[in-house]
Amino acid sequence: MTQPSERALVPFVSVDHMMQFIHLIGVEPMLRELADYIEADFRRWESFDKTPRVASHSEVGVIELMPTSDGEAYGFKYVNGHPKNTKEGLQTVTAFGLLADVATGYPTLLTEMTLLTAMRTAATSAMVAKYLAPKGADTMAMIGNGAQSEFQTLAMKAVCGLKTVRLYDIDPAATEKCARNLAGQGVNVVKCRTAEEAIEGAQIITTCTADKQYATILTDNMVGAGVHINAIGGDCPGKTELHRDILLRSDIFVEYPPQTRIEGEIQQLDPDHPVIEMWQVITGAAQGRTSDRQITLFDSVGFAIEDFSALRYVRDRIRGTGLYQELDMLADPDDPRDLFGMLLRSKTASAA
Repeated sequence: MTQPSERALVPFVSVDHMMQFIHLIGVEPMLRELADYIEADFRRWESFDKTPRVASHSEVGVIELMPTSDGEAYGFKYVNGHPKNTKEGLQTVTAFGLLADVATGYPTLLTEMTLLTAMRTAATSAMVAKYLAPKGADTMAMIGNGAQSEFQTLAMKAVCGLKTVRLYDIDPAATEKCARNLAGQGVNVVKCRTAEEAIEGAQIITTCTADKQYATILTDNMVGAGVHINAIGGDCPGKTELHRDILLRSDIFVEYPPQTRIEGEIQQLDPDHPVIEMWQVITGAAQGRTSDRQITLFDSVGFAIEDFSALRYVRDRIRGTGLYQELDMLADPDDPRDLFGMLLRSKTASAA
């Protein structure tokens, strides 16, 4: 059988290789580096193709494609969100992604993105908090202690200097899991019995729950002046976490308004309710935190450019590590007009 040419081979990063890659760099250094890549792409936000993700909703979850391009590289992520999966011993979110060369259309990277999405989501939260959280913020309430909670905590530590995390989940086993995983990570961990207890003394409040419904994780009276709310749960039509009155008291920051108005907390508000795009804060075109009493709310739903940043990061940093496989993904005949001849010759080669 003839061997594939170099052009036919695409680097593939498996889950096992991704875990080795993260350990090679270190969790916190990689979170910092990812945050830098994401911030750099937010600074050139206007150079990207942008579209709300293509979503296929069902009664039990959602399957989505998230594409974008900067004109030189094209990337997309396949991702699902099925809250009921945990009861069946499955992940709520799984994902994979691809990067390709715009000039040829040839893929240049295929990678798992379940772990990578957790890392990039946390890195995005921390990058935004760097701009919006109160000065000197060192305590975070983490409400929802599922698969994202440790990543969020360590990203806030790595990028923003977080010292204490106060944990709460309606499932005490989730809180125990999170506290156990964060032991020895250099963060003071406080396990709380209620959401109200968790937010005591916290300057940053992160909500990350997965029920596919309108929910009220935070009520208006729970949120005092001067805090930064990092609302990363929700993320689909008909699912929210915050009481509407909190939104009305907050300055709201988003990634891409056409997507956030469909999926984010602001789906509860009028379609023309004012929001601030985060790329404008980063470039100085808009203001972020302006006072000590201001409530800032990052209505995060995740956007394709953040995944593009993560794919770009892996492509750049994986070189020389050996932590990937070369997949024979692309038909590459000697004569590009003779694909059928390539097929015929393969039969002859197999018989030899």
